[in-house]
Amino acid sequence: MAIYELRTYQVYVGQMAEVIRFYRDFGWPALEKGGFDAKLVGYFTSDTGELHQLVHLWKFDDDADRRNFWSSLFKDEDFMVFASKIRPLLMSQKNQLLQAAPWGPHP
Repeated sequence: MAIYELRTYQVYVGQMAEVIRFYRDFGWPALEKGGFDAKLVGYFTSDTGELHQLVHLWKFDDDADRRNFWSSLFKDEDFMVFASKIRPLLMSQKNQLLQAAPWGPHP
């Protein structure tokens, strides 16, 4: 059964433009180059509620697939260059593992 991982990063106030620039110039190219974008459902930024958040949703075949994905990504040199640039701009990170409900559409 597929599982989804929802990752929410709390960005320091005033730093979202820099986070977006780092993702555009370094993060996204690294994800595409390594083929890591294949598991991505989407990236989002908050506009209401809790502000200054970067949210992304990933879809994996199972937990082993998820663990293998993150292990491989964190060994990717291009992605780790990006990670070293963005980490100082992030206040916190929240990860949630989700299962699809037995009704409705699923990505």
